[in-house]
Amino acid sequence: MTVETSAPASATDMDAEMAPPRVASWPRRVVRQPVLWVALIDIGLIALFSLISPGHAFFKVANFTNMGLDAAEIVLLAAAVALLIGAGELDISLGANLVLSSVVGAKVCVALAGSDAEVAAGLYPHLGIAIAAGVVATILAGSLFGLGNALLVTRAGINSFIATLGTLGIGTGLALVIAGGNDVQFVPPQLQSGFGLAKVAGVPLAFIVSLVAGGVLWFLLRRTRLGLRTLALGSSREAAIRAGVPAAKTLLVLFVLVGALVGVAGFIDFSRFATTNVGGHQTDALAAIAGVVIGGGSLFGGRVSIPGAVLGALLAVILQTGLIIQGLQPFYQQIAVGTVLLIAVWIRGHARWTPDGSTQT
Repeated sequence: MTVETSAPASATDMDAEMAPPRVASWPRRVVRQPVLWVALIDIGLIALFSLISPGHAFFKVANFTNMGLDAAEIVLLAAAVALLIGAGELDISLGANLVLSSVVGAKVCVALAGSDAEVAAGLYPHLGIAIAAGVVATILAGSLFGLGNALLVTRAGINSFIATLGTLGIGTGLALVIAGGNDVQFVPPQLQSGFGLAKVAGVPLAFIVSLVAGGVLWFLLRRTRLGLRTLALGSSREAAIRAGVPAAKTLLVLFVLVGALVGVAGFIDFSRFATTNVGGHQTDALAAIAGVVIGGGSLFGGRVSIPGAVLGALLAVILQTGLIIQGLQPFYQQIAVGTVLLIAVWIRGHARWTPDGSTQT
């Protein structure tokens, strides 16, 4: 009988097995961050449209101002829904919530500004109270809408996609009922000059508000217990619950917070135009979710980037503006954003980011 023995491992082999994994240098890790590439794509599109637009109209200050106004709402929505996606949840009722909250806020603002005859004549004797109440009503309406979504998900046990699909229709219908099927008229024009179209150092005030909100959300996600719990729920719901994470409470806070931010976007909307837009915002959820995914977020949760979501949302605005200046209809933007979203998801499925900064296909 023969006994088979294996040769002892050499010192070199043992050292290789026990050595810690090699970590890529910081320049390589930075280069492989999705947010960097989204930023470069945004810059590349700006350069391209600036060169090919008639009379280089895309690169004019007025155009960048208009893009800032257009981006204010979608950037805010993308940054907000990024939190839910980080927790492995979705909200496709963003547009309906925005319309409903803006209708409620505009109605309250007009009702408190003065009598019907006064506001019809352009007189607003109680302007300050009306604006303050309008802001509170808009944010409160958005928060309550988010609370409804949260209860459907956490208490009724309905999948967030299905739940928000249902509330999308409910919210749209309620907005039409409250507004009587028409946009709210006689919104004080002072809202436009004082906030909706106001600028600070040439930058639209509404866009600054959105960026500040995005910064606060980044801090919440990366530096607070709420952010830690959010990513834990998205990474492994079962493991997070076993570790003591209060899943229902965390999701409740996230849905309400997202709803409140949608309310802020609703106030930006009707203050910019001095009226509501009950027939619009149908593709806001698509654009916001696309911005999150394009910016490096995972639809399965556990990985999300607030700066990436902001830059991804800006990508949609840049495409829309550039295509319009080129003479194409706005709906081509929907095709472009949808295509970019599919490409981003395909890349996520074929390339995995590893801790050392490398990729695996």
